[in-house]
Amino acid sequence: QVHLVESGGGLVQPGGSLRLSCTASGFTLDYAIVWFRQAPGKEREGISCISTSNSNTYLEDSLKGRFAISRDNAKNTVYLQMNNLKLGDTAVYYCAAGLLSDCITMSPADYDYWGQGTQVTVSS
Repeated sequence: QVHLVESGGGLVQPGGSLRLSCTASGFTLDYAIVWFRQAPGKEREGISCISTSNSNTYLEDSLKGRFAISRDNAKNTVYLQMNNLKLGDTAVYYCAAGLLSDCITMSPADYDYWGQGTQVTVSS
């Protein structure tokens, strides 16, 4: 069975940091991985992507300088480092994989495999 499992979420104060992990089981993470997030009452949005070979990454403009995506293929894991967190970053964060090796789409409909999500709450 194919599983993606996110971890690393939690409650953090504004300005704090978290590192989310997305680990695959049941298959080799030989695909581009996208991080999505969904805030209450809002649509799920793709915020970052990394290609299979690490040669191509995407990060939403508003997150540049605060978030960074990376992957460790030996550990079958993709990370999302989140620094200087803001109240607006509060959301459930999901990782997803599709049959793509590069970051050519950020549409949730194009991704077949999803993790269960991890809650990130930024609050003072």
